[in-house]
Amino acid sequence: MTARVGSRVDGVEESIYKPYNGRIIWMREETPDITTFRVALEEHEVVDSFTSFKPGNFVLASVIGYGEAPFAISSPPSQRGSIEISVKRLGVLTQVLHELCVEDRIGLRGPYGNDFLRGEPKGKNLLFVAGGIGMAPIRSLIHHVLDDRKSYGEITILYGAKSIADIPYKKEFKRWDRMDGVDVVLTVDPGGETPDWDGRIGYVPNILTELNTSPKNCLAFVCGPQIVIKLSAQTLSNWGFKSRDIISTLENRMKCGIGKCGRCNVGHIYVCKHGPVFTYEEIMKMPNSDY
Repeated sequence: MTARVGSRVDGVEESIYKPYNGRIIWMREETPDITTFRVALEEHEVVDSFTSFKPGNFVLASVIGYGEAPFAISSPPSQRGSIEISVKRLGVLTQVLHELCVEDRIGLRGPYGNDFLRGEPKGKNLLFVAGGIGMAPIRSLIHHVLDDRKSYGEITILYGAKSIADIPYKKEFKRWDRMDGVDVVLTVDPGGETPDWDGRIGYVPNILTELNTSPKNCLAFVCGPQIVIKLSAQTLSNWGFKSRDIISTLENRMKCGIGKCGRCNVGHIYVCKHGPVFTYEEIMKMPNSDY
């Protein structure tokens, strides 16, 4: 994805770290600690290029005086003119973001990174596995796929959270589950259920073993905490999935987004430049891989 790279204004080169001005036009509290923001760019001349992203791309969002951080774009490319990011409250910046309101301004850099479509998913069955905030980048891809439903095969979505209150996108899960050829499986950790909960109870990797999805003509997209990715990939491999057909994202390693700070490098790989989307085959080849 091409982003601003040292462009020139009146003969003066702009900083590659300079953000665009974004205006919050809509927001929704998904869970007690996750809020989704829809942001429109105020520089109209770059709206089309900025919002011509692909599922898996990310942006750097910032608030003056509080820094910036990377966030996966959680909306689909078909939503022109704006992007959405789902922010989990974890530190100072994310706390400040959660305190903002519609019409407030934030900074945005990007979009950056490669994308999920590198796996050429058209014509294939798709298995989506996500835990926690890992559903954010997967949400973008699911919407993209469902925008062109006839081009894909059977779709299975497995998502897990600590408790029912921690499940984001609740209405979307219900809508997806009503679609032909789409199976949604929701699970919560033991103790996170209520008496009227009709979903599964158990950790995502354990529930995955019960699905027994066929690897034939299927791609698996796995996002979430490291342990979810690792154990899920092991299960998928045991079923016969090739490591190149298991696709994940390593966003948690990134900081600057453009390969300058070095925080995300793993050997010769810079996650923000060469990723953040990698096949499990690529992940396993990384030095000192914990996956």
